[in-house]
Amino acid sequence: MKRVLAAGVFDLLHYGHIRYLEEAKKLGGPGARLTVIVARDETVRRMKGQDPVIPEDQRRAVVEALKVVDEALLGFEDLDLDRVIQQVRPDIVAVGHDQQAIRNQVEKIKRARELSLEIIQVGRFGEEDLNSSSMIKRRIVEGARTRA
Repeated sequence: MKRVLAAGVFDLLHYGHIRYLEEAKKLGGPGARLTVIVARDETVRRMKGQDPVIPEDQRRAVVEALKVVDEALLGFEDLDLDRVIQQVRPDIVAVGHDQQAIRNQVEKIKRARELSLEIIQVGRFGEEDLNSSSMIKRRIVEGARTRA
């Protein structure tokens, strides 16, 4: 059984998130186990300069409730992917289309530790305007302004 690791913020869960996780699990083949790391609120604040809409515990619970996900864990506040990889021990790390920084960091860890894990970038899914939490938030705000 292959272990697949995926990660993200998962604020305002949308179609792109679901497809990313489905594709990530498929990478492991039949019987694969998908573990998802959900970014901490503090990590989101540092990365994006604002708080997520949904608190970390709720985002983790929603992700773990998805039938494709076997386990969802909160990440480390210090963004220590090395510790995550040591804890989960994945065979495959699936990175999203917009996660180049994570891919680069995992590649460095792989080289430094001489790991045999695969790093696979998963593509974008669905209409671009409804495939991004920030775009969905923008549409909600625009809709509220139009009605006001």
